[in-house]
Amino acid sequence: MLLGTALLFVLLFRKLGLGATLGYLLAGAILGPYALGLVGDAQGKMGIAELGITLLLFIVGLELAPRRLWQMRHEIFGLGLLQVVLCGLAITGILHFVVHFSLDASLALGLPLALSSTAQVLPMLQSAGRLHTPMGERAFAVLLFQDLSIIPMITFIAALNRNPDLPAGPPGWQLALTTVAAIVGLIVAGRFVIRPLFRLIGNLGEREMFVFAALFTVIAAAALMQYLGLSTALGAFIAGVMLADSPYRHELEADVEPFRSILLGLFFMSVGMMLDLSAIAERPVFVIAMAVALIAAKGGIITGLGMLFRMPWRQALAFGLLLSQGGEFGFVLFAQAQDARLIAPEASSLFSAIVTLSMVTTPFLMMATRRIREAPQGKAETREGPNADGASALVVGYGRFGQTVGQILNAADIEVTLIDTDIEMIDIAGNFGAKVYFGDGRRIDLLRQAGAADAQLIAFCMDGDQLDEEFLRSVNTAFPQAAIHVRAFDRRTVLRLHEAPVTFMVREVVESAVVLAREALGELGLSMQEIERAEAMYRTNDEERFAAQFEAGTLRVAQDRIITSPQPR
Repeated sequence: MLLGTALLFVLLFRKLGLGATLGYLLAGAILGPYALGLVGDAQGKMGIAELGITLLLFIVGLELAPRRLWQMRHEIFGLGLLQVVLCGLAITGILHFVVHFSLDASLALGLPLALSSTAQVLPMLQSAGRLHTPMGERAFAVLLFQDLSIIPMITFIAALNRNPDLPAGPPGWQLALTTVAAIVGLIVAGRFVIRPLFRLIGNLGEREMFVFAALFTVIAAAALMQYLGLSTALGAFIAGVMLADSPYRHELEADVEPFRSILLGLFFMSVGMMLDLSAIAERPVFVIAMAVALIAAKGGIITGLGMLFRMPWRQALAFGLLLSQGGEFGFVLFAQAQDARLIAPEASSLFSAIVTLSMVTTPFLMMATRRIREAPQGKAETREGPNADGASALVVGYGRFGQTVGQILNAADIEVTLIDTDIEMIDIAGNFGAKVYFGDGRRIDLLRQAGAADAQLIAFCMDGDQLDEEFLRSVNTAFPQAAIHVRAFDRRTVLRLHEAPVTFMVREVVESAVVLAREALGELGLSMQEIERAEAMYRTNDEERFAAQFEAGTLRVAQDRIITSPQPR
């Protein structure tokens, strides 16, 4: 019943352009005990479904190498800290001075309401392809700091405890030391236990064991953090970061993704099932007014912080609206505040409804402000995906470059599978008789689906600087029989990828520039022998310059090999 209802509502809401999250929430609300009552035990289902958030943070960790995470430290501990503190104090002030709650109750509610929904925001960024944009990375930095701030909030609420029967928790300094020790332990385990485990599985060639090992890694890291009273999502994220620069990164992501999608959908259905419609019906004006105040306060403050951190105002507005809702960890902190007798059970129900209502508004806010935030994004469409049809070569990227490569291979009677993500280009190519499959060729599972396990050649012909060494090593590990050819964007790309296991790599404009230069020399009256000599001199100098740059690891060497003045004949 859950799966069927989710399927119906998500398809409907996707068709309407409202996103999957809203479909899951509404499906859960309809099935839940406060509406039709067809499915119960929402709290129990959420306990399982929270693994979806854990798997989501693991996948995000896989995409962030430790080096990149260190580069983001100012956003995490600067922007993230300011967001939590300013939004928490602002909402606390509204509750205390406007709604006239006690100061303790205002803090117990206001601080959790400063948190945003990781489970909602990250999938929205991923589906829009914006997770690795400046705005997306800053949003992620804030969400990561929010996860870190849960421990201080738990400690703070425990310090305000009014329930003499509630056992006292550990002091804050002990929790801080426990957090650091747990993170260090996960890092050590990732380096000396998990990586050797995946290496062993890779050598055995047992692909299904990757699924077992991937789920074990995530759940074990989360279980350790839960046992210590820490954030399970943080544990999974650390585990992902420790494997981000391993050759198994893309295989792991492909294996975990289906579980993440299903469990995250179940999580949002559980949130919808827990939506207390009777509480909303009793005080509809208060719930709606508080949801509006929450969104306005957080949206305004976060937009201002974005501009303070030098984001263009359109990006800052998107940043503020994207993080304006309440978060799923609010439910946990509200329950703790209720147990500590800081708030009444009715208040816990009301503010849980306010958080859920704020989540519902996010897709509408993003849609309503699309025109003033930035240029509209193309509608998410798909076309037929690739199949393993026995082709000898895979060409990933069918733009100007890939079209030439594909046509020459076809001219030699080579069977080629063409892959691209550009819907418009795929349709245009189809009008000219070319069969191009839709898919992201930077995914190991999609390459396998396209027949890479049997292909003799994989040619990456995408525009721009989209590949990294770790991915190419993953491709070589997964498909060792295939030669890997790469279109490099420029000299920097070649320098960055020179240790990658590629058979051939070419800078995308060099050969066409050489052809034009040869023709220019001919027009200027030089003989063929002189033209050949000039080209040979250029290529020799270029190779020597590259050799020096590879050794030094920088472009700022061997500048004397650049030909900048006429050479004697």
